[in-house]
Amino acid sequence: MSRADVKKVVLAYSGGLDTSVILTWLREEYRCEVIAYAADLGQGDEMKGIREKALRTGASEVHIEDVKEEFVRDFVFPALRGNAVYEGYYLLGTSIARPIIAKAQVEVARRVGADAVSHGATGKGNDQVRFELAYHTLMPGIKVIAPWREWDLGSRTALMEYARKHDIPIPVTKEKPYSSDRNLLHISYEGGILEDPWMEPDESMFTLTTAPESAPDKPEYVEVDFEDGTPVSVDREVLSPASLLARLNEVGGRHGVGRVDMVENRYIGMKSRGVYETPGGTILHMAHRAVESITMDREIMHLRDGLTPRFSELIYNGYWFSPEMDWLRKCMDETQKGVTGTARMKLFKGRCSVAGRRSPVSLYVPDFATFEEETVFDQADSTGFIKVNALRLRIQSMIKRSKS
Repeated sequence: MSRADVKKVVLAYSGGLDTSVILTWLREEYRCEVIAYAADLGQGDEMKGIREKALRTGASEVHIEDVKEEFVRDFVFPALRGNAVYEGYYLLGTSIARPIIAKAQVEVARRVGADAVSHGATGKGNDQVRFELAYHTLMPGIKVIAPWREWDLGSRTALMEYARKHDIPIPVTKEKPYSSDRNLLHISYEGGILEDPWMEPDESMFTLTTAPESAPDKPEYVEVDFEDGTPVSVDREVLSPASLLARLNEVGGRHGVGRVDMVENRYIGMKSRGVYETPGGTILHMAHRAVESITMDREIMHLRDGLTPRFSELIYNGYWFSPEMDWLRKCMDETQKGVTGTARMKLFKGRCSVAGRRSPVSLYVPDFATFEEETVFDQADSTGFIKVNALRLRIQSMIKRSKS
């Protein structure tokens, strides 16, 4: 399909620098109608005025959908049930948001009869892969326009100049030239002043969390209840998925919980420095592991843990709608049957720690675990257990010694 064949494009629009410039650029370069689509994933004030801004920038229509509940229920919580963490630190806040944005964007494209879809991801990043794998899976044959791979605006400085020339209001300045992405799970920062991995982020950058040293001097406790691996209530108050995560964001942010500064390996092949705030997600991740610790069978847990890195990579790399992900999600959910109970979390000066865990189906039996006198376990039985497990080690050692 040539540029001339494109009459109508649905753009994943955030109102930020990149997509604001792209909206104008598409109209100028493709001479087409541009429909802006924005998903409300919990960006807060960032959603204010987005419709008016898109229309003022030249969008023929603006579609805004509140998908917060679906986002947390069908994307964040499944990732949580699999304990998804990328490279030890990243709780995948941006990664897990891309498939729901692409899904809703494709639905709009079908409704309005669009010829193409477009996004604001750069040609160096992960998001281009995440968006486009979803597009091609959900709407095979749709034309995808990725302006960063087409235009000659090679930097965000060039984009800012383009925006000024076309009178496009932008939220980025030379004083704060990093980009950010926010949803109910987290906010991320990258680029600009953060590209030097030796430079500490300025405290004024952070949005969701109080600086740990400025957090309350008294710890706060919060209880999270789980049913079959899914969070259902906070401090015994049953909440919807989005409301539950928002509540934990508030309490976690107050205590400076959930800050991460890391250099990660992008799928495209380069390293990138990212700074993240994930207060509620951090509490949920640790609380979930705490409830699992007393409810999951050892071998099931270890098998699941072996699959978790691959599960996390698939989310990070954009394969949410792949057959392998379908299979893995089913596996993860199967392991969560019986992961029911309560975790009591202690929040203090940026730290989130487990203060207690309990479950009506707990596999932890004090009579067996105690170091005090008991009658249910004969400690002498461990002698044979150890000898049997040491047999292959003894044989190997004997053979090595006989050859030396």
